[in-house]
Amino acid sequence: MSVAGAYTIFGLNIVFCKDIANSEAVSPIVLFTLRALGASVLFWLLSFLIPKEKVERGDYLKIAVASFVGLFVPQLTFLKAITMATTIDTAIMGTLGPIFTMIFAFLFLGEPITGKKAGGVALSFAGVIFLIFNSVHEGGVSATSPWGIVLLLLNSLSFSLYLGMFRPLISKYSVVTFSKWTFLFSLLLSLPFSFKGFLTTDFTAVPSLVKWEIGYLVFFATFVAYFLIPFGQKHLRPTLVSMYTYLQPIIAAIVSIWAGMDVLTWQKLAATVLIVGGVVLVSRSRAAAA
Repeated sequence: MSVAGAYTIFGLNIVFCKDIANSEAVSPIVLFTLRALGASVLFWLLSFLIPKEKVERGDYLKIAVASFVGLFVPQLTFLKAITMATTIDTAIMGTLGPIFTMIFAFLFLGEPITGKKAGGVALSFAGVIFLIFNSVHEGGVSATSPWGIVLLLLNSLSFSLYLGMFRPLISKYSVVTFSKWTFLFSLLLSLPFSFKGFLTTDFTAVPSLVKWEIGYLVFFATFVAYFLIPFGQKHLRPTLVSMYTYLQPIIAAIVSIWAGMDVLTWQKLAATVLIVGGVVLVSRSRAAAA
């Protein structure tokens, strides 16, 4: 339930990030720093309310790498990609996460790759290719650019690597201890790139609705969601954790179409069927191989 809650939050996150991007009030790197700053403060405050947990000296570098792979790269590429892609295309691309997680789980944790898993990978990638060729030719504000697709692929690859590679490290410490350090490291990583943007951003001119959406991103889509995911990682296999990604297209599609921010076309439906069809093969194979 914790992972399901996190990915439901992420589904709304796609829509709100798109609205923030359309407002052009805050740049992607400044928005990322705001999220990292807010989450860092909240997790460190929370850490003072629970028993202190010591981190082994040799694990600080590992946590820093986990922060880069699981927070800095995925969040920054997502926030930049959302300015180049529609909400539905963003959600569809997010469904590739379990495929990549399956591969990394095989490489780092020894989870087997069966014929069904390989077939699922091929089917999902066919869906991505179909999506690229049918999105980049659309006009108007709903267009998805090739760079948007590339950044979304990088986003999915990076977070999947995090899920597949760092489960032993995540399981070693409490959620609060692990999160307070990962968000602090991601904040420090972002400051050299966002410092100038902070100085030039007129926060008083940011529309009230956008401020509420940023608040949602900082508290729910960052602090709450990234509290829930490590909790789920302690009890579920990486591939199963990433399977909850499929809540995102459902939530994002319903909200974005209802709000008039995107349109549902037969090409998007076909791409979704191909990608999710591949995932179904992977999930059935995973269950058989478990």
